[in-house]
Amino acid sequence: MALRAAPGRGRWLARALAAPGAARVPPPPPPAAAAVASALPLAGRRPLRPPARFASTAGQGPEAEGPQRRVVVVRITSPFAWLRTRFYYLLIRLYFDQEFSIEEFTRGAKQAFSVVSKLLSQRKLDLLDELVSAEVLQVLKEKISLLPDNHRDALAADIDAIMYTTEGDVRIYYDDDGRKFVSILMRFWYLNGANLPDEVPGETKVFQIVFGDESTKEKRHLLTANYEFQREFTEGAKPDWTITRIEHPRLLE
Repeated sequence: MALRAAPGRGRWLARALAAPGAARVPPPPPPAAAAVASALPLAGRRPLRPPARFASTAGQGPEAEGPQRRVVVVRITSPFAWLRTRFYYLLIRLYFDQEFSIEEFTRGAKQAFSVVSKLLSQRKLDLLDELVSAEVLQVLKEKISLLPDNHRDALAADIDAIMYTTEGDVRIYYDDDGRKFVSILMRFWYLNGANLPDEVPGETKVFQIVFGDESTKEKRHLLTANYEFQREFTEGAKPDWTITRIEHPRLLE
């Protein structure tokens, strides 16, 4: 799948995925990208991972203002998968990018996921042409136009609502022309308050999390999304990551 150059918004995506610290907040955009800036996330929360049990706690002490929400997740990790991905990260640092950090990449990927998912929900696909590959964007345009409003609303992920982020498959490969590529599949679990039924297409029940007491219920659905980020590491190629796969299971089929 061919990579696209990203002189504008794509450059921000590259900075968000690779740059440390404050560089993850994009600079003032040109007028054509104003809608992207309005959706940019401001802060993140330390993620945790399903399968899980969920709990909520009320505010404690004189400084507490209203109920304090907390999602407790018990993490289960495959040692084989963990070792495999760490081996690939070592190869990336040795042969492609000595400054590569999965922690920095994950923080940038969360921001990119939040921005892109909101633009999908708002049907502003014209702002994604430098962030998402042309092939994926064409498929998205067809699917988004057919989605009911509640499913579209459920695509949007506020960065504060991302409960856990983890890497999935990591690939290093060469095409027939000898160009070098790295792709990293990121998986996100996020809370969303869209008005979804208990059962969604696919006959799979969506988790429902209730915060507060019986008089102040606030229902959230725990949803998942898979986004794949790809970058070409051939000498002379632009240092831009492009999203080459977008999946919102049971929502964006």
